[in-house]
Amino acid sequence: MKPEGRPGAWLPVALNQGHAYRDRVRPADLVNPSGDPLHQPSLSGFYARRYPHSSRALWRQRLAAGEICRNGQCLQADGPLAPGDRLVWHRPPWQEAAVPGLPSPLFDDGDLLVIDKPSGLPVLPAGGFLEHTVLRLLERQVAEGQLDAAAGLPRPVHRLGRFTSGLLVCARREATRAWLSALLRESTAAPPAAGAALGRCRKLYRALTAPLPASLAVGSCRRITTPIGRCPHPLLGRIWAAGGDGALAAESDFTLLERRAEGCLVAVVIASGRPHQIRIHAAALGAPLLGDPLYLPGGGVRPTVLPGQGGYRLHAHRLWLPLPGGQVLALEAPLPPPLLGSADGASASDPDPMPG
Repeated sequence: MKPEGRPGAWLPVALNQGHAYRDRVRPADLVNPSGDPLHQPSLSGFYARRYPHSSRALWRQRLAAGEICRNGQCLQADGPLAPGDRLVWHRPPWQEAAVPGLPSPLFDDGDLLVIDKPSGLPVLPAGGFLEHTVLRLLERQVAEGQLDAAAGLPRPVHRLGRFTSGLLVCARREATRAWLSALLRESTAAPPAAGAALGRCRKLYRALTAPLPASLAVGSCRRITTPIGRCPHPLLGRIWAAGGDGALAAESDFTLLERRAEGCLVAVVIASGRPHQIRIHAAALGAPLLGDPLYLPGGGVRPTVLPGQGGYRLHAHRLWLPLPGGQVLALEAPLPPPLLGSADGASASDPDPMPG
């Protein structure tokens, strides 16, 4: 199945309506890393630990501006905290950057909805984006009658990085979202047999990497099993990277399709769904995604860069999804020009051409 998807019009820079960030103070928030009680637990200290992108001095400024409430009372000065305190930061409206709009769905059966997400469009609110996200745009389409409101709101089942393009699966029913989430977390690396039902899904990406080792021949595959966990990061507190605390098993197969002057064209099959998995595993292979500002060779991170910064080329190209009735839904998002192979869309070494 090779449906045609066209990107929607760009959304210009726009001021949103602000947002309320809600937190509840836990006993663990009032102790230091060694487990000893904090000498003087304070609101500014709590927020600086919870949201390390801002300093304590900046949080005090927000308190003075009346942006923070504790247990329903608006505060204007720093003060102590107690377990169970309910905090709300009323972030004032801010400008959101211009992003590409939603294209027409590639597939919609009244429950499942699949789009070809353009690079640059965030999936869920985060990282300075609230209204300029796939979720909010879907909500707007339902409200404006572009999608059937009676069928319900299609919600993204998984995430793609802001600058990752390609197949994004949404579902309207809660039971479908739960089922799909489990499938997409743990996909299989076994190729789908033509006409056979799969117990799990299969996801294939295409990307550009920095030059791969000369020992890797065109058409050959390298499996990466580097675990992925949370590591310290000065801007975020913690970030997903190679190794780290609570590292989770992860598996990616990189097939070299072409060598180019600037880097390598690869196809990637992932057998797990860890955050930033392909970016981390490409770096662990010694060839980060070409233009990736965050991940370094070996899988470490640059301390001054956030995950949402772009520059890399990664595309969720194909998806085989088993349906409850035993059929397999095969979807393909057309490749953007930089990721086309020399055979104009399908390299001779591509590991998984679409069946049929």
